Amino acid sequence: MKKILLLSDTHSHLDDTIMKYVRQADEVWHAGDIGDLHVTDAIKKEKPLRAVYGNIDDNKARMEFPLNNRFFCEGVDVWITHIGGYPGKYNPTVRQELALNPPKLFICGHSHILKVQFDQKHNLLHMNPGAAGTHGFQQVRTMLRFEIDDDKIQALEVIEIARK
Repeated sequence: MKKILLLSDTHSHLDDTIMKYVRQADEVWHAGDIGDLHVTDAIKKEKPLRAVYGNIDDNKARMEFPLNNRFFCEGVDVWITHIGGYPGKYNPTVRQELALNPPKLFICGHSHILKVQFDQKHNLLHMNPGAAGTHGFQQVRTMLRFEIDDDKIQALEVIEIARK
């Protein structure tokens, strides 16, 4: 079993509250718009990190992290990308691959809107953790925490952080 902390859209922001949740996880996944790499460097010092770059990320982030990160965690096929859309409105760059070879868990960021939705058409769980950073329109900063046990995604929690 793995405890996962999922965050996105930090936009160079990292604080003690985020790091508290990082330390409680087995792995941290970042769905892009990292901003300054001090964010991912600090996370990597504490826990294993899987990440993708987002549209605001510079060449340094793009050299370190891929646009798409597809992997297995326990028995779950996971695909993380930054601009992926959501069920019924997937980004054209991922739509065909989702139709041909859907993962069990599809994760994206970008919108700053927390959303967890089961996609019946593609038989996958879609997650967007919202935005953990302070840049953007969101009133509450959010992250997701969940467990993967064999092929089960369970114990999903929304973490809300007051916007400072």
